[in-house]
Amino acid sequence: MHVSERDPGDIAELTRRASVETKALQRDRYRAVLLALDGKEAVEIATAVGRSRRSVQDWVYWYRDGGVDNLLPGKSTGRPTKLPRGREAEFMARLDAGPRPEDGVCTLRGKDVVAILEREFGIKYSLDGAYDLLERLGYSCLTPRPRHENSDPQEMERFRQEAPFLSRP
Repeated sequence: MHVSERDPGDIAELTRRASVETKALQRDRYRAVLLALDGKEAVEIATAVGRSRRSVQDWVYWYRDGGVDNLLPGKSTGRPTKLPRGREAEFMARLDAGPRPEDGVCTLRGKDVVAILEREFGIKYSLDGAYDLLERLGYSCLTPRPRHENSDPQEMERFRQEAPFLSRP
């Protein structure tokens, strides 16, 4: 590979970093650039460091374009969330408020959360994705069994006392 020392002292710095680096991948990056500066070809370097030819080429190009510090790994940001971080508080407030009459349920379940996300936030989530979102936001998918809005506690207790088929202690 045809690459030359970008800044004076880079070879010494790469040698120093390669000797003290504990992470194998990072150490191989330094070694690959050192071998390229020594005039070796990409295939030879790949064989020497035990990595792919394409990876070696990428590392050498990173060095050529940005210097020694450009060989350091960047922060992996990952895929952005469907629900923007700025709207999470709004979504949590909506869940904390409970079901609305237009939801048609007395307790929000996973499929109801999917419907809310699509209807009110304009975001399509799968059922598994909605459960992952709820878990990330600190919600549990377990809730107590809901009580119907027309249930009468006194009538339920009277039934428990007078039912002939229930055994009494």
